[in-house]
Amino acid sequence: MTGTLVNTGAILAGSLIGMAAGKHLPERLKTIAMQGLGLSVILVGLRMALPEQGSLAAIGCLLLGALTGELLRIEQGIERIGSWLKRRAGSGSTSFVQGFATASILYLTGAMVIVGSIQDGTVGDASTLYIKSLLDGVASVALSSTFGIGVAFSALSVLVVQGAITLLASHLYFLQEPLVLNAVTATGGLMILGIGINLLGMARIRIGNFLPALPYAIIWAVFTG
Repeated sequence: MTGTLVNTGAILAGSLIGMAAGKHLPERLKTIAMQGLGLSVILVGLRMALPEQGSLAAIGCLLLGALTGELLRIEQGIERIGSWLKRRAGSGSTSFVQGFATASILYLTGAMVIVGSIQDGTVGDASTLYIKSLLDGVASVALSSTFGIGVAFSALSVLVVQGAITLLASHLYFLQEPLVLNAVTATGGLMILGIGINLLGMARIRIGNFLPALPYAIIWAVFTG
């Protein structure tokens, strides 16, 4: 659990720095910082979504996941959790829910979550999660300067999800198979690309509803491998 605890702390620290800095930054600087983050996220998503193999499968999983998530209204569920946390925190931020949802999905979408958590849980190697912590901490500074305290509460999402994978690591070792990781990386990359589009304000994509695409990608890789 060491890697997840460090990751959680990095998000909290980055969020506090971002909120403190955001109070003193003019709106134009916060806007350009968010645009820079959006472009960076799009680049990361593109690099993940364009592997040598598996692109067509990733598209199929994404479409099937989107339909499933829309029927289950997963995005609304995430927003309800964010609203509940907002009430419990007594926050008056108008962007609390958006910050919580955006950061939670960004920090939990990608192969580093799976690989890092399993490495930490099975052999005690938290190096991958330490790298992820650095990336998440930097992203938290930029996100929280615009969205505020909701980004800090995404640390709870990371603690619960990454912590669960770490504790169950001995039973999830198959997730580190190259075919599974490629499928998760390509599918997750498409989702991260959508987050970047949202951050740039180009569209309003309900990324939360795409989350079922990740288990579909895992199932596809396991049964076709």
